[in-house]
Amino acid sequence: MGALSQHRDSPFQVADWQPAVTQFLDEQHMAAFSTDARKRVGFATAMGHFLESQRDTEVVHFYGRHITDLEGFCYQLESALPGAPLTRKIDGPSGIVNLLRHRHTFAFRPPARWRYYIWHDADVLLDHDERLFGRLADALMGAAAEAEYVSDEVLQLQRVLFVGGARLESYARDPEGQMRCWHDDGQGEPFWRVVTGIETPSVMRYPIDVIDR
Repeated sequence: MGALSQHRDSPFQVADWQPAVTQFLDEQHMAAFSTDARKRVGFATAMGHFLESQRDTEVVHFYGRHITDLEGFCYQLESALPGAPLTRKIDGPSGIVNLLRHRHTFAFRPPARWRYYIWHDADVLLDHDERLFGRLADALMGAAAEAEYVSDEVLQLQRVLFVGGARLESYARDPEGQMRCWHDDGQGEPFWRVVTGIETPSVMRYPIDVIDR
């Protein structure tokens, strides 16, 4: 039984749900949502602890309450992933996508085979700047598709777990949003479709409240 399920004040009473959620993440990204802030925190925290306990796995947390603009996202990304100094832009040789492609290694230890990004309170940025949120989601999922289907390096699966409320769930349903289609920069086919051959990103909508049954 998971730690949350053992605690009498836990919002979740179902044992061993984390492996089932992780299995969903094997195949796709996820937008997990609930109108209950306490349940969202419990879900994201439990998933973080579970994923961090797995072998050959690294977990990157984005704390969305502190991400209301590009600077906030870049600060958290460069604090989590080592690499060259990060410029405050998405593309380019020192931009966000380039750092997302980076796989850091340590002596006597192979690179992680799985990398999970957990974006807590993702709808905070959605409320502040929906377009920027879409561009960042596009970068995260595009870099993940490239690592899985295009890179010549040893396979690394990267998945994004967005956690938020009703605003996130609504965005995940939007056929024009970047959880349903790649960003179109107006230069022809979307960049990530051309690079990866993947028609659209794959994001599962997951109601956190089902765990409380």
